[in-house]
Amino acid sequence: MSAQAARAPSPQPPILLRETKGSIAVLTLNRPAARNSLSAAMIASLHAELNDIGSDKAIRGVVIAANGPAFSAGHDMKELTVRRTDPDRGRAFFAEMMTACSAMMQAIVHLPKPVVAAVQGIATAAGCQLVASCDLAIASEAASFATPGVDIGLFCSTPMVALSRNVPRKQAMEMLLTGEPIPATRAREIGLINRVVAAGNERSAAIELAQQVALKSAYTIKLGKEAFYRQAEMSLAEAYRYAAEVMTENMMARDAEEGIGAFIEKRTPTWRDE
Repeated sequence: MSAQAARAPSPQPPILLRETKGSIAVLTLNRPAARNSLSAAMIASLHAELNDIGSDKAIRGVVIAANGPAFSAGHDMKELTVRRTDPDRGRAFFAEMMTACSAMMQAIVHLPKPVVAAVQGIATAAGCQLVASCDLAIASEAASFATPGVDIGLFCSTPMVALSRNVPRKQAMEMLLTGEPIPATRAREIGLINRVVAAGNERSAAIELAQQVALKSAYTIKLGKEAFYRQAEMSLAEAYRYAAEVMTENMMARDAEEGIGAFIEKRTPTWRDE
């Protein structure tokens, strides 16, 4: 081996891994040394994979997991801080990053397939936001959650959007104003996550939950997920009007006809996803 070859840097591992478990795509944050912080590249990679999954009919659900002791420490503060030397002290880059991150979080919500978080460790700031943006969440008993931006003079305003849509206001405000982490059991009590499992079992439990949902009609799940998030932003009367329209449309679907028929005939339905 030449001296030049010996000095050549070893290839860096991908920051986001993707594998398929049956009909479930598992996306794994893979920056353990950086506590899986959401760098510009990580945000772009997640968004690209979500876009690809959205059009892949073979994939019926998604699990977002992470390698290492932390699920995600939120935004990459080193990446943000270095841009303070820009002529505008980083304003344009900060705006670009927050906009890109917000778009990626919304891509999770708008994905016509269930997204389940598998949280093995601490999820803070935008990492907590990532969990809150997922449709469902399974956490290890060793996991914890926090929005600690207030401790460094940076209120977790964008994480607040997802957090406040998951948990009651008083609990959200307590997390945002104190920055104190809460354990997985408390996160389940306030509705931030669905289940707490033994450490090391969170990924398999999340995949199992995603697979359970994947057995349903993909058309029905797509219709229902979109309706869930849309009606939540409406008044009571508007929500009922909209939901009645969705139910009517759903009743006209082939899968509803098949599912109701199967229920009456006491047989297993055969979905056509339409």
